Amino acid sequence: MPSGEPPLTETAQCLLEEFTRHRPGQRTDYRKNTRTLTILLYWLGAETAVFERDVHALARIDVNLAAKPVCQFLRARGLLVEDPDLRRDANLAWIESTLTALPETVASEVGTWVKVMREQGRREGEPRGYDGIRRYLTTLQPTLTAWTTTADVNSLRQITKDHVENAVDGLSGYARRGLATALRSLFRALKRERVIFRNPARDLPVGDLKGIPKSVPSDLLMGLLDYASPPLGRLVVASASIHALPGHEIRTLHTTDLNLSRGTLEVRRGLLRHTLYMEELTRQLAADWTAYRHLRWPASANPHLLVSQKTAVDPDHPAVNIGTLRAALPKGLTLGGLRQDRILNEAFESADPLKLMRLFGITEQTAMRYVGAAHPERTAKLPR
Repeated sequence: MPSGEPPLTETAQCLLEEFTRHRPGQRTDYRKNTRTLTILLYWLGAETAVFERDVHALARIDVNLAAKPVCQFLRARGLLVEDPDLRRDANLAWIESTLTALPETVASEVGTWVKVMREQGRREGEPRGYDGIRRYLTTLQPTLTAWTTTADVNSLRQITKDHVENAVDGLSGYARRGLATALRSLFRALKRERVIFRNPARDLPVGDLKGIPKSVPSDLLMGLLDYASPPLGRLVVASASIHALPGHEIRTLHTTDLNLSRGTLEVRRGLLRHTLYMEELTRQLAADWTAYRHLRWPASANPHLLVSQKTAVDPDHPAVNIGTLRAALPKGLTLGGLRQDRILNEAFESADPLKLMRLFGITEQTAMRYVGAAHPERTAKLPR
């Protein structure tokens, strides 16, 4: 690149100015996207289409270059030659490469489990994302490798109850629970698809599911809304600490699910819907956020209720990152902890599992756990 501003043709300069107008609010000292497009236009010009793989190859040269926003801009104007290999899901690519390392029969059986998780099996339902399947397969990979290399397993039909119990033996805590959950998911799916005759993980316990929920110390809760940066942080805090919404549901809320006139918010839970009735505080916080969002990003077409500076202008309309939500909380607090504290507080007040189920949309088992933690004298087994 020449020193200073590189000389561009008139067409290239107009294209660069249009790109800058569509990305307002960039810091002058950190213009990854503008710099990337400038280099491309300087070397390749604006008269011909750019190969997508060239944009990504350029971005790998320097950390101060970015590929995705430039590709989106060029694609919208018909100036990008797309590369299908670059547009494949990274988690799917990892899953496929992991399956190729397994014996053919075992890889085929695990691939059947992946299809069931994607709801491509005998039954219909809500498909799991490739990111979740990858987490499960990451947990399963060492066990599958050990079975196929040291135990001479050529098919998962050879796996017995002893194999499964030995796999989790010696593990504890989250490691044991994660592996046990993944094994149960794997063999349950294979049994449903009639790949195996008997489910060896059917009676495998996944850990201590009767752990007592813990409340958040009151000193951490004091001034929580004052600490949260308005208005996004305040709405996140209210959603978790008042309405007990988990983080993955908060980040995937849609603007069409919010009805300020009625004071309701519809939460999507797979094929089900849970209607949340907002009290005056949450309703006001939601109204403040929608007003702020419209003022800050008036042209944003992202359907998600919560957006950030990056996701608001992203043409792919992604959900806001979970780290953005966590950043709204003070040190020592988590979204899961706030949700747990809210449900436990309600259990102390009412001791009615049906009310907890209706209010928070939780299952019967979860509601009974919270009632048991809040009122152990009512649920303790009486001596004979």
